[in-house]
Amino acid sequence: MNYSIETNDLTKKFGPYTAVDHINVGVQAGEIFGFLGANGAGKTTAIRMLCGLLTPTSGSGHVAGFDIMKETAKIRTRIGYMSQKFSLYPDLVVRDNLKLFGSLYGLNKRDLAARMDEMSAFLGLTDLLPRITGSLPWGWQQRLSLACANLHKPQILFLDEPTGSVDPVSRRNFWDLIQLLSAQGTTIFVTTHHMDEAEYCHRISIMISGKIAAMDSPQALKKKHNCETLLEAFLAIVEGGNR
Repeated sequence: MNYSIETNDLTKKFGPYTAVDHINVGVQAGEIFGFLGANGAGKTTAIRMLCGLLTPTSGSGHVAGFDIMKETAKIRTRIGYMSQKFSLYPDLVVRDNLKLFGSLYGLNKRDLAARMDEMSAFLGLTDLLPRITGSLPWGWQQRLSLACANLHKPQILFLDEPTGSVDPVSRRNFWDLIQLLSAQGTTIFVTTHHMDEAEYCHRISIMISGKIAAMDSPQALKKKHNCETLLEAFLAIVEGGNR
């Protein structure tokens, strides 16, 4: 099977500490794949390796068909990355942030203008284009981050805890947008520790201390552990992994 994202025993160590421990993942095109786990479980380290921002200690991986060890520059042309920390320029107006990131992705003026119009309409940002970015509510700043990450029509979107500190209504709206992107064929790889968000994923991987403790659809995990909620299933898996 051809995967958009695939890893084989991917590992990252920082001195004696193993942050990501021999993980094996295969994500199909258009899938919403969730990395679920507590803070410090290794989710962000894994996503940074896949984006070419960290060099793995051992193992291998491919993203959009490119080797994460040798072809990181090619990978970056095929992906969009939204970090858990707001990475745009708060003093710029919304329009200028979009222009800046579009130029960084190598879009020419015509394509950039068209994509800005498309993404602004898609994410409801059109009326906010002249606003100072830092003056926007946090949920709208996150929408702008998503717009910037998606300007160049990436095959794969990496979203690292994209709705941290966002109110429940804004989080639900944000996930509606993610589901629309997935339906259009974009592969979504998202890290989260919110159980309600994980329910939206086609499959999730539960990380414990750098290792994958379980991987399946939310429904299958609940059924396997005879639980009504994903939180109950998660706690059962964590308890089993700590024995």
